[in-house]
Amino acid sequence: MSRTTNRLVGAAGLLLPTLCLMAAGAANAQDAAPALLGHQAALELDSAGTSWLGTSTALVLLMTLPGLALFYGGMVRKKNVIATITQSVGVFAVVSLVWFIAGYSLAFGANGNAGLQPYIGSLDMLFLNGVSLQTANALLPGIPEFLFISFQMTFAIITPALVTGAFAERMKYSALLLFTALWSLLVYAPICHWVWGGGFLGSAGVLDFAGGAVVHVNSGVAGLVCAIFLGRRKGYGIEPILAHNPVLTMIGASLLLVGWIGFNAGSAGAANDLMGVALLNTILAAAAGALTWKIVEYIEKKKVSLVGMLSGVVAGLVAITPAAGFVDPKGAVIIGLIAGPVCYASSVWIKKLLRYDDSLDAFGIHGAGGLIGALLTGVFATTAINSLSEGANVGAQALGLLWTIVYSAVGTLIILFICKFTTGLRVSEAEEAAGLDTSLHGEALEH
Repeated sequence: MSRTTNRLVGAAGLLLPTLCLMAAGAANAQDAAPALLGHQAALELDSAGTSWLGTSTALVLLMTLPGLALFYGGMVRKKNVIATITQSVGVFAVVSLVWFIAGYSLAFGANGNAGLQPYIGSLDMLFLNGVSLQTANALLPGIPEFLFISFQMTFAIITPALVTGAFAERMKYSALLLFTALWSLLVYAPICHWVWGGGFLGSAGVLDFAGGAVVHVNSGVAGLVCAIFLGRRKGYGIEPILAHNPVLTMIGASLLLVGWIGFNAGSAGAANDLMGVALLNTILAAAAGALTWKIVEYIEKKKVSLVGMLSGVVAGLVAITPAAGFVDPKGAVIIGLIAGPVCYASSVWIKKLLRYDDSLDAFGIHGAGGLIGALLTGVFATTAINSLSEGANVGAQALGLLWTIVYSAVGTLIILFICKFTTGLRVSEAEEAAGLDTSLHGEALEH
């Protein structure tokens, strides 16, 4: 055997064991890799989309803290400002943990029972078990699943936070925390699954780009049920109950407007053309809603209030939410123009006619605005903006709204009964008269 041949044989003798070890290591690594759950895909990182969704997550979180907290805090009486803001803080804390424990799994998990999958997710991801740095939700395979969870968590946070506006100035704080935990699991998570998590409403063609039904109609209906169940505030309809600081409300509304860009444009799930049109539609609808609210208010009262204008901005934002990624800018403007008068009528005339005390117009703006926005999505959705708009119709939208309204109302009512017979629901008359800031939290603004 030649010297060259000997060298080749020796090299092969060293190489073959090395290759065998490498193959064994690869096999072991493959065996060690956890199997993907039914809702998951292997992550194929989209860096630009991930950056945008991370930014959007921060913007949506800004909507609750401090946006909604200040928006609501400025509209209550001075003796209830701290309590109202603290409600938003409490909702943030409770929902974040509930979402981590079971909310995400119930909303976006793939149920192994095919008969249950249309209605609820799974319990496979309790405490986010099975989620790793290498997984993505199959809805957005380019986005790390941990980020997708965070983004969706901000939606889960703001929805019950919106409900608090309906019963401001009269609910026990312990009741609020229990209500929020139960409502997030039993009402929000199932409806979210029906529309976005592979449930029957999404399969039926219901279009909800960023939460018209899931967030706004859901919270608005829940708020109306809460307002009626708890009863009116002491002195409501007898003495003036005025916003103590519209400037705080202005700051909060401005933060909501900016945060809503993450809410709607972030729901595109990528840094793409759809994100751009959703962003523009959001701003245009907000402006249109503010304008028509102002016109109706001026016709009735011959004055234009700051709180009224800001309410019109929010009305336009609510109405465009389900439509933001399905309509063109012309459709967005029309939706905003219609939303202003509809939400004004619901917040002022209908509330006065039916005499219920929806303290900060959770139903008047979010319920009514979400309803009209979802229905008009079926009218103005166009395939020129989104191919999923094909087949869009008012009937499918109405079906989604009907299921949302009935389930939210019944679920909320059951949870209120649970709270009533455990923590109790309403503060005493003495506590309400003194103000919840001192009665519940031992704090007060300086006079």
